[in-house]
Amino acid sequence: MSNRFLKWVGTWIEENIPPGANPDLENHEARAERLTQKLFDEAAAAGFKTFETEEEKGRVSPLVMVAVTDSTDFDIDAYLLKSQLAQENEDGD
Repeated sequence: MSNRFLKWVGTWIEENIPPGANPDLENHEARAERLTQKLFDEAAAAGFKTFETEEEKGRVSPLVMVAVTDSTDFDIDAYLLKSQLAQENEDGD
């Protein structure tokens, strides 16, 4: 298990899949599959080894699906403020 990779995945999901931002152009499964592939492509570019990513593939796909299907109302201003505060405090919360 690669905790470093899973931490990176969590950050990637937060930055690339905002809640409630699913256009009706593609279904949830197709979007999750596309974004999962993009995540693994970017992981390879970020320097993660194949064995790290392959080992966690079973855990990452459901995380992406949950993020994609999140249909809660989304306040972009609150999200951006929370992101800025997290970066300033470097605690991620």
